[in-house]
Amino acid sequence: QVQLVETGGGSVQAGGSLILSCSASGRSLDNYNMGWFRQAPGEAREFVAAIRWSHGATYYADSVKGRFTISRDNVKNTGYLQMNSLKPEDTAVYYCAAGRFGVGMHLSTNYDSWGQGTQVTVSS
Repeated sequence: QVQLVETGGGSVQAGGSLILSCSASGRSLDNYNMGWFRQAPGEAREFVAAIRWSHGATYYADSVKGRFTISRDNVKNTGYLQMNSLKPEDTAVYYCAAGRFGVGMHLSTNYDSWGQGTQVTVSS
């Protein structure tokens, strides 16, 4: 089992930037996929971005494409979500997740390890 810890959330004004980190322990993520999801109050959890750890292929939700960038550091076993041009509608609790599967990077049910979440608040 992989243990995940997110850091880097906070409050920012619209147009600002934040970077979230997801540190993994317990095992290497070499054969894993890492995803970022978010959940706003009263809303369902939604896919944000994902990366295939072994070769770095990335996937994004349309709502964040061009503004968010997912990346990873193999040595540190840590994933990142760089968020630029933030909008009030990006306000949510952000979760990182890890899992080993082939297809369906956007499906939360494919991920079996989850972090505790970190709050991101964007004010207008």
